[in-house]
This record gives sequence, structure tokens and C-alpha cells, in this order.
Amino acid sequence: MQSGDVTSKYSRQTVLEVRRWASPGLCSVRTTRPDGFNFVPGQFARIGLPEDKQSGEPSLWRAYSMVTHPEDPDLEFFSVTVSDGQFSPLLAALEPGDSLWIENNPFGFLTLDRFQDGQVLWLISTGTGLSAYIPMLRDSQTWDRFETVVLVHGVRTQQELAYRDEILQIASKINTPARSRLIYLCATSREPWPAVEGRPGPVAQAKRITAALLDGTLTTAAGVGLEPKGGRVMLCGNPEMVTEMRKLLAERGFAAGRRGNPGNLAVENYW
Repeated sequence: MQSGDVTSKYSRQTVLEVRRWASPGLCSVRTTRPDGFNFVPGQFARIGLPEDKQSGEPSLWRAYSMVTHPEDPDLEFFSVTVSDGQFSPLLAALEPGDSLWIENNPFGFLTLDRFQDGQVLWLISTGTGLSAYIPMLRDSQTWDRFETVVLVHGVRTQQELAYRDEILQIASKINTPARSRLIYLCATSREPWPAVEGRPGPVAQAKRITAALLDGTLTTAAGVGLEPKGGRVMLCGNPEMVTEMRKLLAERGFAAGRRGNPGNLAVENYW
């Protein structure tokens, strides 16, 4: 952290690496981490940038989930560039050595402490909503609390499947020939779904996650059920997907926690 650039609310940090993915507009930005910035997997930070780079003071702020695990020394954020947006083009244009500002406290409740332990944890996302789940996959408590994790990443084409290699590496460590504890479904809406690790051929024809839930593709591809007893579901991503999935899941008996009841559904709009 750079001395002299700390307020009671935020601090200036330094960009360490900018990773630009194969799909145009997708990038990941790794930065230094504010002193004392502690978070749990699934939470997000508010990042600030100056609208006018010459001013040097942050005037634009946006929320981004941490891709990195809480024990990592740095922070990483996953972003899609909106061509006419105010913030994302500035973030995508950063280079190592540039500055950005991070609020001192994390936010968000899309965390596993919302749930009691269960059998199957479904982590369902679209686009950059995936970022909330990466640190959960890397956290030992996740695997202590759930027998199986199904990660669903909804994108248009395989080119948009950021962090795929990292997820497959995690799966290779968690899974055994006798048992798959991490099931990774790439839900492509404009191409056939790619094969699940260890299974030949495409999983399904091109379709959205919601359609896959309705016609049974989702559970067939995963090889596990989606039931409120023993099942826990997180939704993070496009508000349209979240709204529709929430309705469909409610019809199956899934509900968010209320008044001390932890429930079996947690939701975050990632927009």
C-alpha cells in the first residue's frame, strides 16, 4: 500500500497484473491488498477510479467480487467491458503500476454461512458472476461442509469461459476416479455444451441455464439431483437469469433464509 494515500474509508492500491482473456472485453485485474482487508469467499469490494485520470482522486465506484482466496496476499477482480460504460473501460485500460482505490471494508452476503451443511451445493452463475465462486472452490471449508459441488457457468460461447483451466485444476485435485466431488458444467447458449471432465462428447445442445433446468438437462449433465432436502443453491449473475431461476427453484421448494432459518437459496444480482 502506498503511504499517505489512506483515508478512513479507502486506500490507494497498485495494479500488479492485467490479464486479458480470449474473449474480447473480458479481463482480470490483480492489485495489492489494503492492510487489514479481511473478507470471506463470496464477498465483494468497492473499487474506485478517477473519471479524469489527471485528477488523481477516485470519483467513480463499482462493486467487484474477489476472485482470490482470503489467504492470498493480493486481490483479483474479474470484469467485462461495457463499451458505453463509465467505469469498466477505465478498468480494462489499466496497466501494471497504475493506481486504483479500494474501500477498506468488504461487502456482501453471498457466503456459505447463509447455509447449514448439505449434500450438494449448486453454484450457478452467468458471465463475471463466476468470480464470487472461485474462492469458495479453493476453500477447504467448502469441501468439509458439502459432499458435492456443482459449478454452472453460463456464457454464450466457449471463448468466454474464463478461469476454466484454474477450475479444472481444482477439480483434478478434488476428484478421484471413483468419485467426482466438483462437477463443472459450461452452459453455453450459442454452442453445444462442452464435455464434462471424464465424459466423452458434448453434454447438450446450445441452451440457457433456465431452459436446461426446465428440460432436465442440468441435473442429467451433473449426474446429481437438485432437491431442497440436502441441496443448497447460490445464484449470481445476470438479473434476468437470477429472477427466472429463483422463480423456478421456488416451485421446487427452494427459498432464501428468513428470521433465523438459513434456507437453501442465496442470490446476488451481478450487474
